[in-house]
Amino acid sequence: MVFNTLFQPLKFRSFTVKNRIFRSSISGRFDNYDGSGNQARINWEVKFARGSVGAIISSYVPVNIRGRIMPNYATIDDDDKIPFWQAVGRAVHQYDCRYILQLSHSGRQQDIPGVENEFERSLSSTDRVEGFHGLISRFMTIEEIEQTIDDFAEGARRAQEAGLDGVELHGANGYLITQFLSSAINTRKDKYGGSLENRARFVRQIVKAIRKKVGHNFHLQMKISAMDYNNALFFWEKRGTTLEDSIQVCKWLVEDGVDAIHVSAGNMFPHPRNPMGDFPIEHAVRWYDVMLSSGIYTHRNYLFFRNSLLKPIFKYLWLRSEERPENIEGANTPQARAIRESIRSIDDTVPVICTGGFQTASKICHVIEQGYCDAVSIARPLIANNNMVNGYFAQGREIPQEKRCTYCNKCLLNVLENPLGCYELSRYDGDYKAMIHEVMSVYHPRPCYITDGHHSQHTVDTNISSVIGGDDAEDA
Repeated sequence: MVFNTLFQPLKFRSFTVKNRIFRSSISGRFDNYDGSGNQARINWEVKFARGSVGAIISSYVPVNIRGRIMPNYATIDDDDKIPFWQAVGRAVHQYDCRYILQLSHSGRQQDIPGVENEFERSLSSTDRVEGFHGLISRFMTIEEIEQTIDDFAEGARRAQEAGLDGVELHGANGYLITQFLSSAINTRKDKYGGSLENRARFVRQIVKAIRKKVGHNFHLQMKISAMDYNNALFFWEKRGTTLEDSIQVCKWLVEDGVDAIHVSAGNMFPHPRNPMGDFPIEHAVRWYDVMLSSGIYTHRNYLFFRNSLLKPIFKYLWLRSEERPENIEGANTPQARAIRESIRSIDDTVPVICTGGFQTASKICHVIEQGYCDAVSIARPLIANNNMVNGYFAQGREIPQEKRCTYCNKCLLNVLENPLGCYELSRYDGDYKAMIHEVMSVYHPRPCYITDGHHSQHTVDTNISSVIGGDDAEDA
């Protein structure tokens, strides 16, 4: 087969991507506790750049420490982080791959707050308890909102100075921007709550602040949950943001200067609609305990995961949604097409990227050719097959069934404590050692170099940029 559509370049306002496959944002605890980055993060991103994706959207990158979802994620909260992100960009660019930094803030959705946030309520558009984990928050003051808007703008400025190709606002999956946009979450009574126009004020001010800081030639895109599905787990909850709401928000954002829209779903993470697939309770039992002190419902959830009589009830609630699509792959494409058609009446040069379990080349070709979206973003299937693009699609092959991502979601639950990677043992023919070897490959080359003499000498290269430069560049 020939998948020519996948390899058509995609032109944005300020750069061109070589193909239509983006590595979507997916986070791993690879970095240092204080928010500084290290070689493991570079190794991780290079896996996908070497595999020939057209662009990488970084993992969740907090714009300040109050906004991180858990420790050991590299941040963009200070100018001292610029050299690290410069090193990441340089490593990725060696493979003709673009790098887009995702600017993020957790709001109330803080899985593991870390020592800096341990005794402070998280900031949000509401003071209501989050419904799944029971995470507690308080209303942001106007001063905190203004400071956070500036933090996003400063993050974009730092990404620009680092030589990255652009930034993405994380306005999906229940994080802070979603909390303002969502009619099911936002309970403010001031100019940032109530009407859709008011709920969108926060993100529109972020966009305008970024444009003022970096100009109009630096790429800026928005990731949005087209629909909240706020009642997907608990039927008595409000439905939340509708597709019509999101279409209007995207129109406003394009008018404000956003260069692309990235379509997702859900009002929290994890969510029955994102990431779709199984909820591996046996892994939740092993790793969810690290969150027991994070929310008031975490003990309830842990009981559901551990109790053999309660497990089926939780599974039913997680999978029961009447709006759950029959196929995981491409689940968000109807919403993506509706947004794409609407914003093209304003600016037909703004591409729409769609995420949602893509891993079949012919399926991806179809959704692009039929105008559902202009490109797709992929996370879990690319973790399973880093070489998806050059190892299969470029050779005119679909991924064989035994190598495909099973949507088991074990990768996403393991990441609470373990390195991010594919933990589906069946994909390794039952060879546990082979699975762990692949998961741990992110630590090679190592940030710590050991030389043997009469005594072992341990030296750590603190200049990240030198690690990937010169003769070592191809091994990064």
